[in-house]
Amino acid sequence: MFQGFTPETIDFLWGIRMNNNREWFQEHKQQYVDTLYEPMKALAAEISVPFLDIPGFLCKTSRIYRDMRIPHDTPYKESLWICIRRDSTWWQREPSLFFELTPDSYSYGFIFWDPTVDMMNAIRRDMAEHPDDFLKMVRSVEKKSGIKVTGKAYVRKRPCPEERLEPYYQLRNMVAIREEPISDALFSPELAVTVRKSLEGLYPLCKYCQKFVELP
Repeated sequence: MFQGFTPETIDFLWGIRMNNNREWFQEHKQQYVDTLYEPMKALAAEISVPFLDIPGFLCKTSRIYRDMRIPHDTPYKESLWICIRRDSTWWQREPSLFFELTPDSYSYGFIFWDPTVDMMNAIRRDMAEHPDDFLKMVRSVEKKSGIKVTGKAYVRKRPCPEERLEPYYQLRNMVAIREEPISDALFSPELAVTVRKSLEGLYPLCKYCQKFVELP
């Protein structure tokens, strides 16, 4: 059961940022396991409950070790995250729910980080054909999750069929992220409840975007 992170969790994350080497990590490995990795797994177990019965969905908890097959300047990550999504080899193009903890802050929400141009074009066509349904879904998601739907916009604007669709029609990706500074909320078991409720509220947006990932 998730009991909250601790100040020692944040101490470790700052430590690995300032001392990203094998010697320091080996000296503090138990602190990593006890105060960061195990609590993160416990949090993942609680926030993933509403999604475990969705066909194809899985929950992954990252580890701090970088993939040694890929060259990096440092051997360890400075953050840990939880990702809830369908199984996919390319997570950046799969709509996902997440939680991430860094030395400075924690964040959670929804990301459709790197969809193809065809995927976003298909979403634009759908929102143009069914504007009321799309906007109703977005308003419901924002109300239930408490997080605004946004994303990165194209530099060159595309002709939008309706003014009310403009904030979404120009997006090259789609996200809904809440970022919070390190605070006592991070050290409470109630964090799991707060994050789970927000992710549940965001799931309809995740499900909506998944339809367009499946397009040929």
